[in-house]
Amino acid sequence: MHSKKHNARMWWLEGAGALVVVAALVQSSYLCAQKAAVPSEASAATQPGAGQGVVLDRVVAIVNGDLILESDVDEEMRFEEIQPYRTTDENRSRESTVRRLIDRLLILQQAELEPETAISDKELDAQLMTLRKDIPECKQYHCETDAGWEKYINAHGFTLEEFRKRWRERMELLRFIEVRFRNGIQISDEDIKNYYEKTMLPEYAERHVTPPKLETISPRIEEVLLQQQVGNLLRDWLTSLRAQGRVRIMRPGEVAP
Repeated sequence: MHSKKHNARMWWLEGAGALVVVAALVQSSYLCAQKAAVPSEASAATQPGAGQGVVLDRVVAIVNGDLILESDVDEEMRFEEIQPYRTTDENRSRESTVRRLIDRLLILQQAELEPETAISDKELDAQLMTLRKDIPECKQYHCETDAGWEKYINAHGFTLEEFRKRWRERMELLRFIEVRFRNGIQISDEDIKNYYEKTMLPEYAERHVTPPKLETISPRIEEVLLQQQVGNLLRDWLTSLRAQGRVRIMRPGEVAP
């Protein structure tokens, strides 16, 4: 069995409902620190003095030789709870979580082949401060205080250091996707106008709400259209990576090669 265990660099990718790869398309790592591969059911680790093997973890998928473990799935589902905008119940299922982790691992494997721009502490702190304000559940923990934020993070099974590492790596991967796909996309004024007239105005009319003027909302529309196109390109790229790579989802009780 391949002994390499990827470090914590996979994230829920999500943006305006368009960029959702593994939520999220976009968004978290499935481990918070570099770990050695944990024995699967094929080579169950035993506790000292135990007369029978005790499985400490189980391989749920193998992606180009890298392992996704049951504990990775558990941790990803916990990390997903710390999100201001969550996926639907269907996308929060265990099976969909495994698929998200596979897609993110495919992206990570490609990102490691290309130079990446590190996220500064200043950028990370700014986004985390916004996150503390945006998570509804944070209000009851008083996340505006450092003590309240730490209590909230601890309640979800993470330390502050672990969570900072995961969020930094999430930002780095999103930056990689943006650089790879977004720079060559051009959104015309006609595209923005069509979206405003054919999508936004009918929605505002249905809600009997006065719509904002086009010149006011134009930057936001451009961002949405950009994310939609990035999402389409990313999905096509992932389809190609899956076809070219070796991806195997393990069935319960199946022994990993």
